[in-house]
Amino acid sequence: MNSLSILLVDDDEIERMKFKKVCCDNNCTSIIVEAINGKEALSILNKAKYSFNIIILDLHMPEMNGLDFLRNLKSNDKFKNIPIIIMSNSKDDTELKKCYDYGVSGYFTKPVQYSKYSQKVKSVLNYWKENKLID
Repeated sequence: MNSLSILLVDDDEIERMKFKKVCCDNNCTSIIVEAINGKEALSILNKAKYSFNIIILDLHMPEMNGLDFLRNLKSNDKFKNIPIIIMSNSKDDTELKKCYDYGVSGYFTKPVQYSKYSQKVKSVLNYWKENKLID
């Protein structure tokens, strides 16, 4: 199984901790870099000395929300091919449609129950570890 370099973009510290815990509990060898909003994530991407294999993105954040970040990222030739998975509490179909219109690779809602959350995150990471990614 390949390791991943992941940019995790979520303003909720508990959500970031849960995500990292799932990775740790499953011996995931991924590199996880955190950003608290889209603005910080763009800054990280522009300064990074390596490329990220995948971005896990929340939608509702201060300063620059997930949809604005998506729009910016997908219009940038340097970053537009990075797979983006939305991990959000939103169940708004209009928002979901916009995400796919902007080119996300997947979308899932954050389950409240930790075991279900863990199962979803593991499934997403396993999928992207096992499939060919563009560097």
